[in-house]
Amino acid sequence: MKIIFMENEKGFGNVDMLDAMARYDEGGERLAVVRYPFQNTADRRDAQFEEALGKKIVEEQADIVFSFNYYPLIAEAVNGVKDRVHTRYVSWVYDSPHVSLFSYTLIFERNDVFLFDSAQYKTFASQGIETVHYLPLAANPARLTAREITPEIWKKYNARIAFVGALYTEAHTFYDRMEDRLDPYAKGYLEGVMRAQMKIDGINFVEQTLTPEVVALMQKAEEVRPNADGVESAAYLYAQYFINRKITQTERSEILREIGAHFPVTLYTMDKSFHAEGVTTKGEIDYYDMMPYVFRCTDINLNITLRSITAGIPLRVFDIMGAGGFVLTNFQPDLTMFFTQGEDFVYYESREDLIEKTEYYLTHDSERKKIAARAYEKVCAAHTFSHRLREILDVVSSKY
Repeated sequence: MKIIFMENEKGFGNVDMLDAMARYDEGGERLAVVRYPFQNTADRRDAQFEEALGKKIVEEQADIVFSFNYYPLIAEAVNGVKDRVHTRYVSWVYDSPHVSLFSYTLIFERNDVFLFDSAQYKTFASQGIETVHYLPLAANPARLTAREITPEIWKKYNARIAFVGALYTEAHTFYDRMEDRLDPYAKGYLEGVMRAQMKIDGINFVEQTLTPEVVALMQKAEEVRPNADGVESAAYLYAQYFINRKITQTERSEILREIGAHFPVTLYTMDKSFHAEGVTTKGEIDYYDMMPYVFRCTDINLNITLRSITAGIPLRVFDIMGAGGFVLTNFQPDLTMFFTQGEDFVYYESREDLIEKTEYYLTHDSERKKIAARAYEKVCAAHTFSHRLREILDVVSSKY
């Protein structure tokens, strides 16, 4: 089987999926992988790109064109090839929100689109769209644990509590841009919605609360326009790109401050200006080379999920588990489909519960280490990129 791998240098997962593809050997069948540089990730159509990729598909007689995240541009190119009718476009989405999924191209019959959030999957599957599939993310434990933890590395990265992730204060958020121009009624309404949503995990009701009246007032303050080739609504765009990111911005900052008031926290994020009692801000960290050290050398690794990820397991959680780290997270429904609370990970139910569980696991080393070890074993047994690759190919093979 031959795969054209759309290689976006800014994308997560490239190294790990290419490694899984290189190692693939099922019944003596190997994969031939052709790496194809891909930088045009914004446009919905590009005749020159589509023609070039189409020619490459025919030249290579490719069975699959693969990308992380879904791009209508690639779907158009694959769908436009007439000489090779069996080529399929396989995408594995790790972003949320991912507005490209609302492109009409999603229903192209040659697509197989794998979504990591079960709630996101149900949104499309419930509409009778058969080109979408549910597939959680994964980890590469071999890479995450490959490097030795030297005394120097331990000294540099050892922490009681750490969080790796964006605060969404690095660039002016859409909501912040809109806020001063909002009608007072709309501003008060949205603040109430955001505070209510922060009290609940596992369900996101933001979009449902955006009435036509509120959306109209938001349009006056900061207009958004759905894509011409998409079916997304203005309410969806406001909910996901404005409100949920603002909730995440507020939530992560508040949680870090609350924990820092009780315990030392190390924060790795792009925004070096963040300051809070007990929090040491160290700036951004390299995903492939340095981040595994953080997860391995930290007692409690926090996960505070981006609010647009309703049910899915964030990549951060798989990376922590795959590195052998201990995860303390907000509740995400998909976690309980594959892992057991209190045995493989721990979730908190409120801010008070978070502080209590943080204190408990900081003072119960043996229990904490057993939980981390069980999670690592489960990831190695069933949640690596090699496992996911086989699942993807099983689906694709059934279409031929």
